[in-house]
Amino acid sequence: MPVGLFRVCLLVITAIVNHPLFFPKENGTVPENTEEIIQKMKEREESLRLEQLRLEQEIADQEATQKALEKAAVAVEEGKEEKVRWDMWTALSMVIFLLIELWRQDFQEGNWQDIGGEEDDMAVLGKAFKGVALPNKAVLASFYEKRILGTTGDMARMREMVEGFADDLLEALRSVCNRDADMEVEDCMGVGSMYENWRVRKPFVCDLIVPFAPPEPYCFRCQTWCSGDSFPPDEQGYGTIKVCRADEDATGCICDKTKLGEDMLCLLHSQVSSTRPSSEMEDLLCFKNTQYLDADQVMKWFQIAVTKAWNRISHKYEFDLSFSLLDSPGALKIKFKSGKSIAFNLTPVVQYENSDVYFISHFPRSSLAADVPSSTHWFLTFAVYERRFIQLVSKTLPANACHVSCLQILSFLHGKQCSLTGPSGLTNYHLKTVLLHLLQARPSQDWAPEKLEARLQDMLKFLEKCLHEKKLYHFFIGNGKVPAELGFPIIFQRAEPLNLFRPFVLRRDIYRKMVDTFHEMLKNMSALINEYTVHIPLAHTNGIRKEPL
Repeated sequence: MPVGLFRVCLLVITAIVNHPLFFPKENGTVPENTEEIIQKMKEREESLRLEQLRLEQEIADQEATQKALEKAAVAVEEGKEEKVRWDMWTALSMVIFLLIELWRQDFQEGNWQDIGGEEDDMAVLGKAFKGVALPNKAVLASFYEKRILGTTGDMARMREMVEGFADDLLEALRSVCNRDADMEVEDCMGVGSMYENWRVRKPFVCDLIVPFAPPEPYCFRCQTWCSGDSFPPDEQGYGTIKVCRADEDATGCICDKTKLGEDMLCLLHSQVSSTRPSSEMEDLLCFKNTQYLDADQVMKWFQIAVTKAWNRISHKYEFDLSFSLLDSPGALKIKFKSGKSIAFNLTPVVQYENSDVYFISHFPRSSLAADVPSSTHWFLTFAVYERRFIQLVSKTLPANACHVSCLQILSFLHGKQCSLTGPSGLTNYHLKTVLLHLLQARPSQDWAPEKLEARLQDMLKFLEKCLHEKKLYHFFIGNGKVPAELGFPIIFQRAEPLNLFRPFVLRRDIYRKMVDTFHEMLKNMSALINEYTVHIPLAHTNGIRKEPL
């Protein structure tokens, strides 16, 4: 009983102590401002909503990034597969290119220039030649005797007179030049149609080349496009000429390229033998601030030297000498008191090593070097070897062979056509190149005088084929079949063939004019020949009378 009473009292005391109104300040939890609590709860709810939106945006961005990475990975894989396929095509293309290059070299060795040696090959013609009939043998014989032979009788006397005067003029030039400072001039040589006996158009003009060399102790070191140095395609056929000391290494000493300092000397070159300053190199006709021979400087020097030489010997002659063309300093004209005149070209050249190949400063009356890369680039001429080749082949041909007659007739017809329709890119040098190719390809008996008509057809067909293909290769460059008797430099035989029609590939207007002129010449051929043909005697129907070469 006492225990139960104690428990009741304890319970009452505990209830009184824990009643909320008994200690209101210490245990008061009843909110005093309900609206403020609600406002805070709303703000909290809004912040939680914004946080949820931000998290959702981040998740969406991560998903987009993941998709982009997956697409990039797929693209990389596809790129690798495409690269593998491209590498395979590249390798296959290189293999095909190498096979074609090997085949081309073998083909060039077997067929230097496709001249259509067989009759079946000669049947591959363009539309222009079909239906064109050449005059018969009798008409060609009469035309050749009346128009060609009648105009070439005075060439020998003219050559003799010009050569004699040129020798006298060059001797006077040597006397007015300073032997210690000026260029040394050698004897002249005759080249071109006048000395190969096929020039037919008047006025007759003799072409003479004059080799020259620098004064001691200097020398010329020549570099060509096929000597191993890199030349762009538009500079094929050109070379450069460097003026060096005779005791200087071709590659040059390191003292010329490195500053040794004031207290150091080169053991190979003393101060006395050092390279001349820039002003003195210009005195050696070099391009400004270089050691390369300048063609423009050479032309100016040569014109001044010729003028001084003529002033010294003019009292010996009863005629006047003048320069006939402004763009060709070596183009001279002799004017007699009677009014007659004789024109000739005296062109300075530089010999290539010990051969008869020459660097020429310019081509008189020719478009072969119309677009020279720079004045330090010199074109190479093989005119001496061309003359020798014609002379060598002529010894193996039948008597009164028709090879020169073919070239004379075509040259005459081409000149007449140009006088009617204007000049074109086709020149007499192209016609001569065609003849050289045919002379090498055709047997000797094919050039008998009675086969003039057939050989004219061959030349016209071959020329038309070259025009159609835009390919006419230089006869000597890249030709491994040049006769050994000529002593032609092997470096040019092993070079890549030089396409004489390459400039016309890029200049379509000139090419179109050239083709049109050729087609017009074919159409007018019979009319042009008949214009100079009179009554044909029967005695002329069996052949053509020619002057011996």
